[in-house]
Amino acid sequence: MTLDQRPSDPAGSGDTGFQSRVKVIRAAVIGTVVEYYDFGIYGYMATFVAMLFFVSDDPTASLLGTFAAFAVAFFMRVPGGIVFGHIGDKYGRRKALSWTILLMVLATALIGVLPNYFTLGVWATVLLVLCRCMQGFAAGGELGGANAFVAESAPARWRATQTSLVNSGTYFGSLFAALVALAATSLFTEQQMLDWAWRIPFLLSLPIGVIGLYIRNHLEDTPQFKELSEQGETEKMPIKTLLVTNWRSVLKIIGLGAVITGGYYIVSVYAATYLQTTAGHSSQVAFTSTAVAMVVGAATLPLSGFLADTIGRRKVILIGSVGAILLGFPMFMMMSAGPAWAAIVGQSVLFVCVSIVNGASFVTYAEMLGASTRYSGIALGNNVTNTLLGGTAPFIATWLIGATGNPLAPAGYFVLTAVITLVAVLFTAETRGTELRVD
Repeated sequence: MTLDQRPSDPAGSGDTGFQSRVKVIRAAVIGTVVEYYDFGIYGYMATFVAMLFFVSDDPTASLLGTFAAFAVAFFMRVPGGIVFGHIGDKYGRRKALSWTILLMVLATALIGVLPNYFTLGVWATVLLVLCRCMQGFAAGGELGGANAFVAESAPARWRATQTSLVNSGTYFGSLFAALVALAATSLFTEQQMLDWAWRIPFLLSLPIGVIGLYIRNHLEDTPQFKELSEQGETEKMPIKTLLVTNWRSVLKIIGLGAVITGGYYIVSVYAATYLQTTAGHSSQVAFTSTAVAMVVGAATLPLSGFLADTIGRRKVILIGSVGAILLGFPMFMMMSAGPAWAAIVGQSVLFVCVSIVNGASFVTYAEMLGASTRYSGIALGNNVTNTLLGGTAPFIATWLIGATGNPLAPAGYFVLTAVITLVAVLFTAETRGTELRVD
C-alpha cells in the first residue's frame, strides 16, 4: 500500500483524521492569507507610495517607478523558492512555512515605518525596494509549500478540492488588503493618507502575522515527509535532483501557471489602479470592484477544485483558459468605458476565469512531482511564472497604455497569459486518480 492510500484515520471517516485535515487546511489558508495580504497591500497603496517614494513631475513616471519596485520583488521569488524549497524538502514543510511568514511580516512592518522621499531622499526609495525584495524572497516559499503540505495530507478523492482551498487564501489575503485600502481611503482624506495614514495598512501585518505564525508552529509535518525523513531518503540537493530528473514537469508548471499569475495580477492589483487612472473611477469604486471580484473568485475556487476531482484537472483548466481568451477584451471594455456596475461585472468575470484554472492547477503540480522534490518543484515553476508574467504585469500594462494610447491594451496581455496556459495544458497528461509519488 502506498502512502497516498493510507488514511490518516484507520477507520476511514473518524474524527481524528477529519480534525487533523481541518487543522492542516486552516493553517495553510491562514498563513497564505497573511502572506498575500502583506504582498498585495503594496499594490493597493501604489498611488500613495508613488507620491511619497517615487517623486516625479510626471505622474505616469511615478506610477511606473512604483510598479517597477513591485516587479523587483518578484525577481526575488525564484531564489526564495529555491531556498525554502530546499528547507522544505530536506528539513520539513512546516519549518519552511514558518520562516516564510516571519520574514514577510517583518518586511511589511518595516515599510510601514520607513521615512519617505521628502525626509530621506533617494535612500528612502532604496530602503523601500530592499523591503520589497525581502517580501518577494519570503513569498517565493509560501504557495508551493502550502499546497505541497495540503496535497500530502488530503485524501486522494478530494485532493483538488482541498488544495483549491489553500489558494483561496491568496484571494482572501488580497481581498483583506483591498478592504483595508478601501477603509483607509474612505476614513481619511487624501492629505491624511499622504501624511501618515498610508502606514496603517502595512503595520496591520504585525498582529495578523503573529496569529498565522502561532498556528503554523503548532502543526506536525506531513506523513510523506516524515516517512522520507525517517528512512533517510530526503535529497541532499533537492533542486539539483529536480532539474536532472523532472525538468519537463517544471516547464509544464511554468506554462500552466501563466494565467493564474500574470492574469491574476492584471485583474486584481493592476485593475484597482486601472479603474482609477484609466477608467476615471474613484478609489472607492476601484477597491469595491476589486473586493467583489475577489469574493466571487474565492467562491469559484472550491467549485473548480470539486470539478477537477469529478471530471478531471485538464478539462477544468481548458474551460478556464478558453473562457479567459474569449472574454478578455469584452470585459475590459466594460471596465474601461462603463459605469461602476459594469466595471464590477467585468472584473468579476475575468476573476472567475482565473479562478477556474487556479482551482485545478496546484493539485496537478503536486501530482506531477515526487515527495522528495515536490516543494522545490512547485515553488520553482510557480515562481518563474510569477517573475516573468506576474510581477511585471502592472508595469507592462501601464507601459502598454502609455505607448499605444489604447485603454484596452492590458486586455491583450491578459489574453496572452491565457493562451500560454492553454498551450501548456494540451501537453499535460491528466493526473486525476493518480497516487502521490514518493520518489
